[in-house]
Amino acid sequence: MRIRATVAAVTGALALSAFAVPAAQATGSDSHNPVDTLKALHAATSGKSAFTGATPADTGTPYALDAKFGNVKINGGKPIVAGTSGKVTVPVTFTVTHGAGVDIFADDTDLDLVIYRGSSFEDADNLLVGEDWPACTNSSATVASCKGTIEVFPAEALYNTDATVWKALGYVIDWNDVDPRSDDIDWSKVGYAEGDALATTKLQRLSKLTVNAAPEPVKKGKTITVTGSLTRANWDSGKYTGYAGVYAQLQFRKKNSTTYSTVKSVKTTATGGLKTTVKAGVDGYYRYVFVGTSTSPAVNAAGDFVDVK
Repeated sequence: MRIRATVAAVTGALALSAFAVPAAQATGSDSHNPVDTLKALHAATSGKSAFTGATPADTGTPYALDAKFGNVKINGGKPIVAGTSGKVTVPVTFTVTHGAGVDIFADDTDLDLVIYRGSSFEDADNLLVGEDWPACTNSSATVASCKGTIEVFPAEALYNTDATVWKALGYVIDWNDVDPRSDDIDWSKVGYAEGDALATTKLQRLSKLTVNAAPEPVKKGKTITVTGSLTRANWDSGKYTGYAGVYAQLQFRKKNSTTYSTVKSVKTTATGGLKTTVKAGVDGYYRYVFVGTSTSPAVNAAGDFVDVK
């Protein structure tokens, strides 16, 4: 495959793409950003102008490349969970079945898998890509097994509305020695294969849960107040904010036991707070457990020990 920077910039005019690419994943000498390339190919395939400001020399329609994607797995089938900062590296695996005349390892061939949110790729609300190209190995003369990653930068790339289902799109581009940076591309010389909605994955906002049981020590039969807080990543503010109106289970396990039992369900306040009371019986640990929702994963608070006198 060609160097990553080549596909990142089909032409300078493509910087006007409607997609807002995070700074950490933006076009650069060492970056990998297929957004502009894919938009140009979609436009060319549909017979539209390849990019904003295209010259009359941009002609033709890409021909269909004999390549199909299969066996796509994102993050091992588990939801992607992101906090408010740093980088989340998501593994992806897939296969590419191609015709005998298609060389996916050629220097002028690009192959990748991306994920997007929205009704279609053309109208995607957000898009996430990898920092590097996938690594592929031949399983046979016409089948390749590929492994790659998609990098998620929550602070730069995510919004709270992104906590939903995302779709995977794979593509293969055979440039046939055409310079993708040219201002006068003849698209009829470029081969293109795409697989859309190859798999889905959930993107979730990281949950955090605390607990505090007091007083401690406490006399048997007296009241114990168990407080806590359920928060989750807010990708709009870059902070952890309270998760309101959901339930957490208060659980207890006796000293020297390894098993927790549910005592009651407690609903979080408008700020994610938790509070309830129980009667002191025996020494043991109290904790809150959140079973999770479609937008936030399950989380357990560490047990808080109470010594009963």
